[in-house]
Amino acid sequence: ANTNADNIKLMSAMLCAALYPNVVQVRAPEGKFQMTRSGTMKMPSKAEEMKFVTKNDGYVHIHPSSINYQVRNFDSPYLVYHEKIKTSRVFVRDCSMVSVYPLILFGGGQVNVELRKGDFLISMDDGWIRFVAASHQIAELVKELRSELDQLLQDKIKNPTMDLHTCPRGSRIIAMIVKLLTTQ
Repeated sequence: ANTNADNIKLMSAMLCAALYPNVVQVRAPEGKFQMTRSGTMKMPSKAEEMKFVTKNDGYVHIHPSSINYQVRNFDSPYLVYHEKIKTSRVFVRDCSMVSVYPLILFGGGQVNVELRKGDFLISMDDGWIRFVAASHQIAELVKELRSELDQLLQDKIKNPTMDLHTCPRGSRIIAMIVKLLTTQ
């Protein structure tokens, strides 16, 4: 923890691991365009035009007290949240954007790779979470890294005294995950 305390991307990934399956899909509206002197320009979405969906509740809303309430652009199509409440409608609070690799590595369920319409899709959670991979090789490497992590955690459960940092296999897997999450 101390070694990576300043690594914000890694800390975000740990939030994903801690909060999964509390995942929200971000659905931005279709782009609107406006004519300008220099040509057509895409207009930014309004915060109220953003749609958010959970697997079990369908459409939800970001709570007005949330720091993400007025956000109009998310770099990733997924958020994780800590609390969900229902008043006049269902709200999520304490939400953070999470990128694709933490979801694949620390999310639940089987990771699948398939070819669909020329794109290699990485999917999990019965296809509810999906990403397009840059290539089949990248998709398979990420799937294999997740498999190795799952096996490493099973080994640790069977042998609680195993030190993952001094174990050659464990330290390589952890180092690769930290590097992947840090450089994404």
